[in-house]
Amino acid sequence: MTSDEPAGGATLFEDIGLLFTADPEHEEIADAALIVEDGVVAWIGPSSGPGVPAADRRIGVEGRAVIPGFVDSHAHLVFAGDRTAEFAARMEGLPYSAGGIRTTVAATREAADAALAANAGALVAEMLAQGTTTVEIKSGYGLTVEDERRSLEIAGRFTAETTYLGAHVVPPGVGADDYVSLVTGPMLEACAPYARWVDVFCERGAFDGDQSREILAAGIGAGLGARIHAGQLGEGPGVRIACELGAASADHCTHLTDADVAALADSGVVATLLPGAEFSTRSPYPDARRLLGAGVSVALATDCNPGSSFTSSMPFCVALAVREMRMSPKEAVRAATAGGARALRRTDVGVLRVGARADLVILSAPSYVHLAYRPGVPLVDQVWKDGARVV
Repeated sequence: MTSDEPAGGATLFEDIGLLFTADPEHEEIADAALIVEDGVVAWIGPSSGPGVPAADRRIGVEGRAVIPGFVDSHAHLVFAGDRTAEFAARMEGLPYSAGGIRTTVAATREAADAALAANAGALVAEMLAQGTTTVEIKSGYGLTVEDERRSLEIAGRFTAETTYLGAHVVPPGVGADDYVSLVTGPMLEACAPYARWVDVFCERGAFDGDQSREILAAGIGAGLGARIHAGQLGEGPGVRIACELGAASADHCTHLTDADVAALADSGVVATLLPGAEFSTRSPYPDARRLLGAGVSVALATDCNPGSSFTSSMPFCVALAVREMRMSPKEAVRAATAGGARALRRTDVGVLRVGARADLVILSAPSYVHLAYRPGVPLVDQVWKDGARVV
């Protein structure tokens, strides 16, 4: 593959074997070309013929596939410590519960800012090397006012998509009612300037429906968008709360009632599926076909965290979605790009169309289908972000 690094002006990517744009107007284009200028997509069309505009540089893709950069809309990257022993025990039959979060909380509180930032930066670099150009990062492993605030400040060094998850679990030694008051009061006040979103783990062992509604409503009142962990360990009120409050996404959605599915379809709330968590906890996978058949918008994300899904690989999650959740390769890649963008209420990423950010991935394969067809194989050849090559 020929590659001249752009230093300004227009760059033409030509001889693209298959361009997957994730734009429903022209989702797949064979023998395609694409022009990038000033960090955005300026033109898309056929690779050959008289209609290709002039460009300052040419990148020969040599028949390989190009897709949008992945949008990972659910990740927990600011943490310290290791939960290898917990994983090993789970593989020997110990069931997963939310309790392990407290182990990470203790280690995170003891860690210096520099150590937390180094770990988060290493994970973001892993993601980028695997084609993720936009990532959301949550707090949630501090659970004190200062530890949550500094977690969000560190997350903001790597992304604009920062999520306040003070309501991850109730920390030891604190009453549930008192902790909800802290999360909706002084902690929210300290964290809101560093966050775009508010989230809550609405699950047994964490926060019930009334607590979750109160926490999200407080975040919305502080100017934050809402998202929610819902239906991971069992059926519950989380999805209906998300739809009631106009949340951007309900994440996990493993255990859903018919009413939950209907509410998601009617409200437009995105169902973000996290198959890495089911893989790592040996739990049932979400029924993606049920959701897609009902017209629900679906996203895929890694849920990268040290306990229940310690993967940074969106290609791995695409392969899991195809194999274990019966999504087609096209549906899975769409969910990992445009779906993730919808879950973050973004229109400038996760899609390749004129005016969108020039975040694109060149695969060492002729089609995006190979992401599921050849699972575990490093197929990301080049990654471009804002029109500049970063991998």
